[in-house]
Amino acid sequence: MDSRDRDSTGRARNARPRDAQGRPLPHGARGVDRVPEDAVLSPDDAVRQAQRLIDDGYPFHAHEVFEGVWKATSGEHRELWQGLAQLAVGLTHVQRGNLRGAVTLLRRGADRMDPYTAEPPHGLDVAGLIGHARSLATRIERDGLDAAAGGLRLRLRS
Repeated sequence: MDSRDRDSTGRARNARPRDAQGRPLPHGARGVDRVPEDAVLSPDDAVRQAQRLIDDGYPFHAHEVFEGVWKATSGEHRELWQGLAQLAVGLTHVQRGNLRGAVTLLRRGADRMDPYTAEPPHGLDVAGLIGHARSLATRIERDGLDAAAGGLRLRLRS
């Protein structure tokens, strides 16, 4: 029998507490506050909340904000939100000491956001985000994770 917590549709919930880097903690442990799985934010609210989380050193939780918008979005900006989520996960991998994951997700997110540079929506600094992600990935690949010091802060808007 499956003892996982599930919603009314049978989909597994992610109910375990998490640490500051998004790693699951044992049931009953005290984790950091999380973004509710059913949170539905407007794009502008999502960018503001994600910026606050990134500024506070919680890129995994910013990823959850972006992922929520990505999953709720259809149409022309869907890939943008996925790319933003991937950039945030790339920063999470840096925090966790995962060089390969950091480089892969930073580049993947930047590539996914490329089509939005000409007309960036929601006041996002798409070109700046892409440049930062690619530069950080190159530095990490060349010099290791220590090269990422100071590179974990993103400015979502110019």
